[in-house]
Amino acid sequence: MSGGPAAGAGTGAGDAAARAGAGAGAAGGRTGPAGPAGPTRTGTGGAAAALRRTARAPWTLLKGAFGWLVLFEVRNKVLLAPGALRLRRREDTEVRRLAATLPRPPAALVATVIATHRRPEALRAAVASALAQTVTDHVVVVVDDGAGLPELPADRRLFAVSLAANTGVAGVVRNVGIRLSDSTYLAFLDDDNLWEPDHLARALGELQAPGGPDGVYTALRRVLPDGTEHDILSVPYDRRRAARASFLDTNAFVARRDRTLRFSRLRRTPDVMPREDWELIHRYARRHRVRHIPHPTVRYLVNPASFYTQW
Repeated sequence: MSGGPAAGAGTGAGDAAARAGAGAGAAGGRTGPAGPAGPTRTGTGGAAAALRRTARAPWTLLKGAFGWLVLFEVRNKVLLAPGALRLRRREDTEVRRLAATLPRPPAALVATVIATHRRPEALRAAVASALAQTVTDHVVVVVDDGAGLPELPADRRLFAVSLAANTGVAGVVRNVGIRLSDSTYLAFLDDDNLWEPDHLARALGELQAPGGPDGVYTALRRVLPDGTEHDILSVPYDRRRAARASFLDTNAFVARRDRTLRFSRLRRTPDVMPREDWELIHRYARRHRVRHIPHPTVRYLVNPASFYTQW
């Protein structure tokens, strides 16, 4: 349900505009008629190109210093903040309402949060892969974004709730699951992806080791809708690289719980970059150590329905 990670992504709007402008200038040079007017147009085109370079210079400098993903996220927070405040109030209301309906808080060493909306068959498969983990001190919290839940397995480790109305914001749905649960570690799984049985065991092996990190993410085995393997995405964590390339995904992320481990509440429509997965991990890594485990433990579905799903 979140935006698909793409290692090496990092082309900003300024670069796109530059390429478009350069293409237009080149086209003008090829199609202009021969004769005295040619030099005049060439000179005008050269001046326009210089003006574009000058106008682009601040963006280029900022992008080099901070990374285009960081700059875009600053813009998002400025433009989308009013809606996020309203969504925070809705989230608070839902947490209070749903907590009163649970016989007990979902509590374990690891809590896995699965956000869902109108994917009954895929959800059952995701839940089955979460419950099949070799780590048994584990609860699974399914949060439906107001569409209603399908029938799910009867398992004491499984808790499933529905929001009163659709929010359309994956971060809010996941935050409800985080806040309803009580655990030392948190993990996340989308309703159209699957885990290998050793996903949590591998993560805890690193997290609980002496001197271990606060958060880890494994490699993604990206698969096509017909089940064939597309590739394996495995990129070591580097904060500077992460500011310029979108390779972080919370389906592979397991981290020690604290108050900073909350998803962004911004309403990220398909054209809003970066996605909430990137924002969560990048923000968490400011004050926590994050490490990559180069072993694929996530089967990540690559298709239009799993990239930027509009709920």
